[in-house]
Amino acid sequence: MQTPEILGIIAGNGVYPRILAAAARKAGVKKIVAAAFTDETDPSIDKQADVVEWLRVGQLGRLLKFFREHKVHRAVMTGQIAPKNLFDLRPDVKALMVLAKLKQRNAESIFTAIADELKKSDVDLLPATTFLEDDLAAKGLIAGAKLSRTEEEDVDLGWSVAKEIARLDIGQTIIVKNGTVLAVEAFEGTNDAIKRGGALAREGAVMIKVAKPNQDMRFDVPVIGIEAGKTLLLEREAIVDLAKHANISIVAR
Repeated sequence: MQTPEILGIIAGNGVYPRILAAAARKAGVKKIVAAAFTDETDPSIDKQADVVEWLRVGQLGRLLKFFREHKVHRAVMTGQIAPKNLFDLRPDVKALMVLAKLKQRNAESIFTAIADELKKSDVDLLPATTFLEDDLAAKGLIAGAKLSRTEEEDVDLGWSVAKEIARLDIGQTIIVKNGTVLAVEAFEGTNDAIKRGGALAREGAVMIKVAKPNQDMRFDVPVIGIEAGKTLLLEREAIVDLAKHANISIVAR
């Protein structure tokens, strides 16, 4: 892909938008145009982008207009929008028209519809891993001690169950301990599923997160999990350090 001179960033929460912006600059992007969201995006995006427009989640018409005004033809969707905000949104007229056509309303269907609307405005949504290919997890042990036989068996179980719930578009995360599934991610999101499973297990649990069978790499790419080549490890050194201090092993397969 030829590096675009102007890049649009649809910035969700977390460090992802900041890291993507820095990688895009390094790759030669001249101008970064960021759409940021109130109560989601880190305010430091103002330091990373040349132009920032603060929006409410659901202001699709304003997003399209903003990108059009700044001649954005390539964009990347970075960072999560909290699930509750996707469903508590106050959509503008454009978003209402898009939502009305959806038979299913989940994160993927909503993001796909947004990508389609961007395309109609001559904006191509690039893979969320653009400029970050070096941050994709490689197969093998990433942090911590080698897994025990019991942990390996829990990973095998969790992998098969996680792949099935991902296929059914329920969630992508499973918490397992000693052959028992303790928590299954659904609407609450990965973080809360991990907390719930951890509270039930107390210790010695295994968390498995996978990509969907037909993962759309333009959005919703896992940023913690165990699937090699489909999981972004943002701030890898910090992850390894935290895992070491918490006595956690991270393995990609």
